[in-house]
Parts: sequence; C-alpha cells; structure tokens
Amino acid sequence: MLSIAIGCDDAAIDMKNQLVEFIKNKGITVVDYSCDQYPELTMYPDIAMRVAQAIKEGEHERGILICGTGIGMSITANKVRGIRAALCHDTFSAQRARKSNNAQIICLGARVIGTELAKVLVDAWLDSEFDGGGSAEKVERISHYENIQHLLS
Repeated sequence: MLSIAIGCDDAAIDMKNQLVEFIKNKGITVVDYSCDQYPELTMYPDIAMRVAQAIKEGEHERGILICGTGIGMSITANKVRGIRAALCHDTFSAQRARKSNNAQIICLGARVIGTELAKVLVDAWLDSEFDGGGSAEKVERISHYENIQHLLS
C-alpha cells in the first residue's frame, strides 16, 4: 500500500487538511508532519527536511509539501541527497514530475493555487509513474551531479 508523507507550514494548514482527507478517501495511508501536528516544526525548512528524510529512509514512497508558494519547500527538500521535489501549478507539470523526473515529492503553493486545483494536481501526480526511457539517463545524470557535489563539499 502506498504511503504518503505530507507537511505544511502555517500558510497551508487548511489546504493540507483537505488534501489529507482527499487522499485518505482513496485508501492511501497519509502521515502528517505539519506544523499543527509537530509544534517544534515551526519553519517550512524544518518540515521539508523531515518529510524528505522520511522518504529517503524508506518510511514513505512519496511526499507532498505545501507552503505559501511551494518554492521554499521545494528548495529545501531538494537539499536531501537522492530526493527530487518538484514545484507544480498545472497538471502537465505534475505528471511530468513523475514521468520524466521520478520526483518523489510534489510541492504546492497554497497562496498560488486553490484547494480544488491542488486535488487535481495530486491526482495527476499519484496516477503517474516514472517512464524511464530517454528520461532515465537524465535522472541518472542528476544523481551523478548530486554525488559529485556531495563529494566536493
């Protein structure tokens, strides 16, 4: 069974709550790492790191991160080696995040899109799988550069 980690800061609690219910209604397990569940996680970088690390460690297959714009969550989650987080505001990007980039995390902006669109994007992302093919070499190249940077730092 698919397990989804979700996390949000105070700018996105309402959207997160609606997405949790939406995903649970699909029979998918959701674990909430948001600021309203963990009061010690008050800043979006802390929440993004917690979700990204949980995915990296195999606790969940995928994750959803939501803040005001989704930008900060995306930047932070992508700091975790092996994680690919994609900021999406349209269905094509949500699908391609999985199909072309094998993104384990979708990032959304609660102040940029509405909750109904967020549900559509999450559906598109959940229904998509990595195609491999010509994209596999590109995802491998991303990992190559990530590993080089890790060795240099």
